[in-house]
Amino acid sequence: MKKIIHIVLLCILLSGCREEREYDATGIFEATTVTVSAETAGKILQFPISEGDRILKGDLIAVIDTTLLTLQQKQINSQKTSAISSSPDIEAQAQALRMQISHQKQECERLTRLLADGSTTQKQYDDAQAQLKVLEGQMGALLSTLEKSRASISDNAYALRYQWEQIQEQIGKSTVISPLKGTVLLKFSEMGEYATPGRPLCKIADLDNIYLRAYFTASQLADIKIGQKVTVVADFGGNKQFDYLGRIVWIAEESEFTPKSIQTQDSRANLVYAVKIAVKNDGRLKLGQYGEVKL
Repeated sequence: MKKIIHIVLLCILLSGCREEREYDATGIFEATTVTVSAETAGKILQFPISEGDRILKGDLIAVIDTTLLTLQQKQINSQKTSAISSSPDIEAQAQALRMQISHQKQECERLTRLLADGSTTQKQYDDAQAQLKVLEGQMGALLSTLEKSRASISDNAYALRYQWEQIQEQIGKSTVISPLKGTVLLKFSEMGEYATPGRPLCKIADLDNIYLRAYFTASQLADIKIGQKVTVVADFGGNKQFDYLGRIVWIAEESEFTPKSIQTQDSRANLVYAVKIAVKNDGRLKLGQYGEVKL
């Protein structure tokens, strides 16, 4: 009788060991990462972050040398001052010609009176009128030339101002700040190195809010939808497993071949759909860690 009981208990234990734990999908924990790059060229003067540091949005990441940019700004300021000082004083340059025109008008008025009294000839009157027209023509040409010169100098001054503002924008971008709250995953540069526009400085990720990229078969799509709450089981190896509340935030529109590292309930399924499940990290979850989903 005892032998029969022992055999029965052994069979129960063996059957329990062979029983696989139930899950609907599996995946890997990931996070949205941001690669912060330099936007200006220059030597990195400050780089106070280290890998693993937690930083806030707006925290200083790096300061790039702006000496050359500052010198360019000073040169532009000098050119702008010189351009403005060379702008013609239209009133002053036309003053002498205005006086000549005024005097000639008075002469024409005098000759008009004399011609009426018969004290002068028609030729003298006509010559005075022709001289007035010549002076007025000279005034028009002078004003036109001076206005064009002033407009050209003004346009050059505006172009220099725009160049100054562009350099000022680059100087502002030489101070690199964090675009989000997160953790520094990697550093690609060090203080003292030369930065160039587009060169990566570091990679940052928000590890407080991560997601599990799980894969579901086509037959499971009817059971999931955006916003649905599910249970995410994080596997730490051995018997260490923790349950987390997850929420489906994205479902792929197209299927893909099942990744080699992913298991599905239907071993015959070749095509699966990727699904992102948002999970609040309590500090235990790590990127690349294996996880399971229960609907």
